[in-house]
Amino acid sequence: MNEKIININTIIWDWNGTLLNDVDVSIETINELLRERKLPLLTKNSYREVFGFPVRDYYRRIGFNFEQEPFEIPAHQYIELYKQNHKRAKLHTLAIELLDFFKQKGFAQIVLSASEITILREQLQHHGIVQYFDEIAGLGHIFATSKAELGIQTLRELNISPECACLIGDTTHDYEVAQEIGCQCILVKDGHHSESKLLETGTAVVKEMKDLSVLFI
Repeated sequence: MNEKIININTIIWDWNGTLLNDVDVSIETINELLRERKLPLLTKNSYREVFGFPVRDYYRRIGFNFEQEPFEIPAHQYIELYKQNHKRAKLHTLAIELLDFFKQKGFAQIVLSASEITILREQLQHHGIVQYFDEIAGLGHIFATSKAELGIQTLRELNISPECACLIGDTTHDYEVAQEIGCQCILVKDGHHSESKLLETGTAVVKEMKDLSVLFI
């Protein structure tokens, strides 16, 4: 992608998979639940093809039967295991450099995540990057539903026009959220979705984080 992104003053960052490289931790965690239920395990390739939002539907796709157990049981188990494991996940290469780049350029920066807000804040603090963000927006529950309404509300509270914002994410859901918010969108591969799935959206896709800074004037 060579086209410049213009008339933007706000970056909306997705967290999991975009700034935080937690794909391997996520796969290990969900495979523990699958193993307990004697369901087929996921490889990185298969995970990137089936993962999605809302996660209830993703769980069904990989074999969970909610007639045998309610969705809330594996959802809570996943969060408890993920909380034990997430500190092993590192930021993507150049994540801090990009956060600093946009801060120095005077962009407002927001984290918009389907993660529960307490876990999200804990992770940002663990990685020492809280100071880069004008707002940290996470959900009030653990069930990873759509974050579109949260994004709309956050921009409204900060008095930021959606047309002046660009959402940077790593899944097709991030593109869908950007569409609902009314902002621009760039997707980065090497997150929770395969490059082929990202390209299906028709939006801008970059192969590496380092390719982002050159797109903004």
